[in-house]
Amino acid sequence: MEVLHLTPTQRGELHACLRGRNLPASVAQRMRIVLLLDEGVSYRDIQEKLGTPPSTISRWKQRYEQEGVLGLATVHPGQPPQKLTPQLRAKVLERTRQAPPDGSTHWSLRKMAAVMKVSKNLIGRIWKEADLKPHRLERYMASNDPHFEQKAAAIIGLYLNPPQNAAVFCVDEKSAIQALDRLDRRLPLSPGRAERHGFEYYRHGTLSLYAALNPQTGQLMGQTAARQKE
Repeated sequence: MEVLHLTPTQRGELHACLRGRNLPASVAQRMRIVLLLDEGVSYRDIQEKLGTPPSTISRWKQRYEQEGVLGLATVHPGQPPQKLTPQLRAKVLERTRQAPPDGSTHWSLRKMAAVMKVSKNLIGRIWKEADLKPHRLERYMASNDPHFEQKAAAIIGLYLNPPQNAAVFCVDEKSAIQALDRLDRRLPLSPGRAERHGFEYYRHGTLSLYAALNPQTGQLMGQTAARQKE
């Protein structure tokens, strides 16, 4: 059995620490191990009394012999402080313009932090300084119709100033149930501008949904069809 001999000063220091109210339970357990060893208690008896394996008893005995009471405290060095360097900023900004590796559509702070191996707070700082908002998405429409502006003005004017004693009805399609791809290229996000997708598309397949609302009764009528001509 490995015996530990404490001086009266060392023994008094340990007892004084154990009487403290803010002492962590793990540190108190280690101090009791040292005091029991000083009393000549065997490793087996300490294990039965405190529920501590012999390897742990031996480790804290050695720590106390080498460093005293301070050696019984658990030291968590933590991660070194992360510095925002121009190189790191450039890497984050470049990676933000690329698609996430897991196939998702947008970056999040935690996702980018995991890829770049830095804190999410550092990523948030870089994005804020560059005015990048990967969670936002805007759509745009590119038209090759030379009369597009005149046609759009006519439709908007009809809504704003309809003919007297006339009702204006808007008929449109719901694209959410279509398998679509965009015709125009995706415009990546940049400082002060969200990522943008083209408005026009082509279909891989459709399910036509016809619906009408009777404004007098509130009745909604709907029907689906595989083709628009059915």
